[in-house]
Amino acid sequence: MIKPSPNPPENDPASPPKHTLNTDYASPADIKATPRAPSTLFTVNPQTSTETLMVYLVETLASVDVMVHQLVDHLEGGDRNALLGISNSIMLAEITANRVLDQIDPP
Repeated sequence: MIKPSPNPPENDPASPPKHTLNTDYASPADIKATPRAPSTLFTVNPQTSTETLMVYLVETLASVDVMVHQLVDHLEGGDRNALLGISNSIMLAEITANRVLDQIDPP
C-alpha cells in the first residue's frame, strides 16, 4: 500500500506534538509512606461538643434522606432501586448516630 504523503520530519514545528505516557507514578508503598497532611479547607471547631456534632450529623442525614426520597419519586427501575439502597444506608447511619446520642445524653 502506498502512502499519499511522507512522514513529517521530526524537527518540523508544523508537525503535531508527540504524546508520551507518564510512567513515573508513585507506588502504593510510597503513597502509604507519605505523611498525611489534613486539609484545613473545611474544619470543625475542636472545642465543639460531641453532642453538638452528633445532633448536626443526625439532622444532615435526615435532610439527605429527604432529598433522596424526592429523587426516588422521579425514577424507575435500577436507578430507583439504587437510590432506595442508598436511603437504607442513610437510615442505618441515622439510627447509629441516634444511638450514640442516647449514650452521650441518656433519656
